[in-house]
Amino acid sequence: MDPSAARSLETGTPELLCRVEQRVAVVTLNRPEARNALTGAMKHALLELLPALARDPEVGCVLFTGAGDAFCAGGDTKKMVREGSPSSPEERTRQLQREHGIPLAIHRLPKPVLASLPGPAAGAGFALALSCDLRLLAQSAFVTTAYVKLGLSGDYGVSWFLTRLVGPARAREILFTGDSLSADTCLQLGLANRVVPDAQLEEEALGLARRLAAGQPIALAYMKDNLNRALRGELEELLELEARRMVAGATSEDYREALRARQEKRPPVFRGR
Repeated sequence: MDPSAARSLETGTPELLCRVEQRVAVVTLNRPEARNALTGAMKHALLELLPALARDPEVGCVLFTGAGDAFCAGGDTKKMVREGSPSSPEERTRQLQREHGIPLAIHRLPKPVLASLPGPAAGAGFALALSCDLRLLAQSAFVTTAYVKLGLSGDYGVSWFLTRLVGPARAREILFTGDSLSADTCLQLGLANRVVPDAQLEEEALGLARRLAAGQPIALAYMKDNLNRALRGELEELLELEARRMVAGATSEDYREALRARQEKRPPVFRGR
């Protein structure tokens, strides 16, 4: 297959789109009329899609974005009010625990995952962006936890991701107040990796995603897992793991290809072995 040829992946719903081009899987939350608020169909599709992207050898990086002028407004509260909640608290808890497989899958996906925010991200939508490895925000974008304004405590791992990204004091302030944070504030706090003019966001995000997708797949998978383990593990354990994985990388075909490419002054062509 021509790696530059674009192909669409079936998600089972028009509310979630996915295309793969130049080893980048672009996943688009596609309910612009509702600021891409999450529906049951979207959540089910994500739970099916993420493991498939993890297995796909033609995907080197995943890029999440939202259609229109928003990233994701979180849960569809208007729909919830209209339809009510027929399930018992126990059933709703089990349902939410299943949904929490989404941020967990993103966090553990053995490939870089980027979030490109063309506009606001709120509640679970903000948490979804936090579960990604990197975040690029349009200048006009903003984020908010919003939970406290609804009398809710937070889901989708928002407390875990926030604490690790900005520290416990800032995380408490952000959650307790529910204030909106501008793109520039997100950059200052470390919630955003880059803030770019609105009109340049798509190009900038795709450019970074393609650059990461061209990296050596096994090294990137090891690197991401090492970083995840560093959040919860001991230094001695991580040093032992890094040693084993460095040796594995140094005995790979791709490492030899990288050395040849350096000598020949050309980009390496990695094959994941």
